[in-house]
Amino acid sequence: MASTAVNCCFSSSCFTLQSNPKTLSLKNNINSSSFALNQNFSAFKALSFSNNISHNLFGKGNLSFSTMKQKPIHRSVVVCEAAPKKKADSAAKRARQAEKRRIYNKAKKSEVKTRMKKVLEALDVLRKKTDAEAEEIFPVEKLIAEAYSVIDKAVKVGTLHRNTGARRKSRLARRKKAVEIHHGWYTPAPAENAA
Repeated sequence: MASTAVNCCFSSSCFTLQSNPKTLSLKNNINSSSFALNQNFSAFKALSFSNNISHNLFGKGNLSFSTMKQKPIHRSVVVCEAAPKKKADSAAKRARQAEKRRIYNKAKKSEVKTRMKKVLEALDVLRKKTDAEAEEIFPVEKLIAEAYSVIDKAVKVGTLHRNTGARRKSRLARRKKAVEIHHGWYTPAPAENAA
């Protein structure tokens, strides 16, 4: 850091300082005025003077400061935020997640209902047929297997409760058994009476 010389003029006398002074104390006594310069303190850093500043400190004379060698002034603008950026609102995130799950679950439930409807319609058509053969139940069994698979996947991902899934599968199995009993392709075992 290059040292700059400071010219100090008080009343009619001027003198030059070759180093950067750290403190500047001005004393005004009743009888005499004195100018003291001390380099051991750091209060001078708070004072800032331009090239030629004169200030009427005393009634009898002027005190002026001027620098012999000037350094370029570099000014930079620093933008500071008063507070950190606000985090994403957890309630808004939960709302987004809930909406995404709602759409996903709605699609899964719709697929379950569609598969069950296909099975039940096929079983109704087969039941109304008077001359139905036992082999005609095989395509319906394939539809039932597909419906079971969709129901099991819905239970696995949590769209349906496991008891709900079991009830839907049981409904299809009971309806299929009713059609088989109706046409005589299946004969239920007689219930054993408890002694």
